Amino acid sequence: MSEDSTTTTDTRRAEAERTKRLVDARIARASEDRGVIVVHTGKGKGKSSAGFGMVARALGHGMRVGVVQFIKGAYATGEEAFFRGIDGVDYHVMGEGFTWETQDPERDTAAATAAWERAAAMLADPAYGLVLLDELNIALDKDYVPLPAVLEALSARPEMQHVVITGRNAPDTLVEAADTVSWHKVVKHAFKAGVRAQKGVEL
Repeated sequence: MSEDSTTTTDTRRAEAERTKRLVDARIARASEDRGVIVVHTGKGKGKSSAGFGMVARALGHGMRVGVVQFIKGAYATGEEAFFRGIDGVDYHVMGEGFTWETQDPERDTAAATAAWERAAAMLADPAYGLVLLDELNIALDKDYVPLPAVLEALSARPEMQHVVITGRNAPDTLVEAADTVSWHKVVKHAFKAGVRAQKGVEL
């Protein structure tokens, strides 16, 4: 091995050791255990998929999971077909389809109100280790569900309960209340090239 290669290897090893010390220190400082609020928002694809990934993770730890899907409901999805049949998951599709399909604000509001009532009951129940409120952000953005009621229920939920909220246009106050927020950005999407929604990808 040349002298330059040895120097490069030593430098990389020193950087890795420094990074490890910093990460270990951060892990040591993170000593609190409590439920967290996770928000997936933005215009990019993958918000619901990320939420259902957390559902799978929670089930792997033996947690009971509640799922309420706002807005979606006009078509079958792979996640519904899979998770609805699993013990430990209470799955409710409460929407009647996307707002551009129904074009009926009164009906959309009624469906969202019923969905929120189901969700609020889950948020008050300590039996649920994780609750996924899929597309709730859209219902909030359209004023189908009152934001103050959501914030109050999130604040009053059981100490160890985790909540995942998805959908574009998350309200600023919800983002502030959340512990973890991921913003999904569109870089490229097959739909813009004329590809229909595909099973296993969007459905």
